[in-house]
Amino acid sequence: MGTVWQQISNTFVAEFSDLKDVSEITTLVIRLLMAALLGGVLGFEREHRGKAAGVKTHMLVAIGSALFVLIPQQAGLSESELSRVVQGVIAGIGFLGAGAILKGHNEKDLKGLTTAAGIWLTAAIGVAAGLGRESSAILCTVIALLILLAMPKIVDQLEVSEK
Repeated sequence: MGTVWQQISNTFVAEFSDLKDVSEITTLVIRLLMAALLGGVLGFEREHRGKAAGVKTHMLVAIGSALFVLIPQQAGLSESELSRVVQGVIAGIGFLGAGAILKGHNEKDLKGLTTAAGIWLTAAIGVAAGLGRESSAILCTVIALLILLAMPKIVDQLEVSEK
């Protein structure tokens, strides 16, 4: 009976051995937290504007995207195999974003297009963080915030000057 419990114990330990050392754990935590933080920043802006996809949605999309690239990296997949994973994330998030778009009675009456684009961009930021490209992810988040915050004001100014 002792060997059965030993086998169960060994199997249990083996199942939780994907993080082998402190360095690997630290890398995983940093990348996932970075994705969550950056997704949360973009989500906060959207939630502040009263949009349905807010902080939690953007954080989950960013973490999920980061995890989709982190796990294959840990498993030792090649760059070409990892690129297929990224392609799948891009396509999958496209479907999620498409669900956020609502079309009204006429062609110009579209709602949710910016939300869909924001979710798609948040996934890309999550992928960047998951790949260890934190600086690129931060830069992209800053540019996205500038667009989301500044462009409505610029467009309003241009419309006022046209009248």
